[in-house]
Amino acid sequence: MTKPKQNQSLSRFILLLMTTAIAATAANLYYNQPILPLIANEFNLTDSQLGSIPALTQIGYAFALSFISPLGDSIARRRLITILSSLLVVACSAAMLAPNLPLLLISVFLIGVSANITQQLIPFAASLVSSEQKGATLGTLMMGLTIGILLSRTLSGFVGEQFGWRSVFLMSAVLAALFGILLRVFLPSNKPHTNLRYWPLIKSTLALFIKHKSLQHFTLSGAFWFASFNVLWATLAIYVSDEPFNYNAQQAGLFGVIALAGVIGAKSSGKWVSKLGSKALIMIALTLAAIGFTITGLFNGSLASLVIGIILIDFAIFSAQVANQVRVFSIDPSAQSRINGIYMLGYYIGGAVGSAAGVKAFDLYKWDGVIAISIIFIVISGIFNALAKKA
Repeated sequence: MTKPKQNQSLSRFILLLMTTAIAATAANLYYNQPILPLIANEFNLTDSQLGSIPALTQIGYAFALSFISPLGDSIARRRLITILSSLLVVACSAAMLAPNLPLLLISVFLIGVSANITQQLIPFAASLVSSEQKGATLGTLMMGLTIGILLSRTLSGFVGEQFGWRSVFLMSAVLAALFGILLRVFLPSNKPHTNLRYWPLIKSTLALFIKHKSLQHFTLSGAFWFASFNVLWATLAIYVSDEPFNYNAQQAGLFGVIALAGVIGAKSSGKWVSKLGSKALIMIALTLAAIGFTITGLFNGSLASLVIGIILIDFAIFSAQVANQVRVFSIDPSAQSRINGIYMLGYYIGGAVGSAAGVKAFDLYKWDGVIAISIIFIVISGIFNALAKKA
């Protein structure tokens, strides 16, 4: 069957450009974490003041998922990405020059908002390929997202230590300008699917969630497995800092390298979506995640079991995410940005709940509590996946 002309707009070069841009943009959400001590020293901040910096960045990202993502359906995406890229350059430059905490907080909030570039590029790419190509395409994009998340802290820590924390924001501004120009020049143009004004557009996002039962199931399934993922990563550093590991912060950070298995999962899973279907592939992935958590729990205190468990969990979670997004983007091609925005907001909320639940579980029951709550979240996720229509 002949592919529609639009499907030929995503060349290998454009896919590579989108993937690297996603990696560079997603990294902005985590750049400030390793340099917090350096910022604290310059501004003489308390722990609570310091914690507001990464918090405002994440709040800005959540705000954008609700109020910026839907615009991808009513504004040409290349134009919207250009606007967000310009905002990111300004925000990073402002953070670099910030003379005090209030201005820095405003800047990092805007950095979080403009990082919505990532959530514009993913549905944009999905709209440019056929249904058979969606899995492989999203697998490639998720590889970029994963690399950006995992390597951002390493890069930021190195640059901050060598050149000062302001240099990190300078680096980010330069990268944002570079990718903003490249995306403006090379991205194909697209015609918006709706001419709704802003507030009706925002209201229609909630209406889509209410209308599509499948979107509710997909979102809740993703939210719960991402909650389990964050239960692990929110408590891992605490766990390995105690007996029998006694690792320092730098050693604990090396577990992020092991998490690169998630990149392999995200890439390879895209090829299996069309063969097995999203629902079946997600159930397999959730089973692997449950096995990973069980291994780390049964062999508590073993480094080998922890490494094996992390590899299985990361592979599974990122594989499930690719498969889930394939079916999310298939719900309504004319509302992909709105649907992706509400799906990712649910995913993001699930992660926040998981982080809080993980810390509480560890405080009450140590590592056994972490494993128990993680497996409970995986089971709930599996139930919502089972309830979803076959896809």
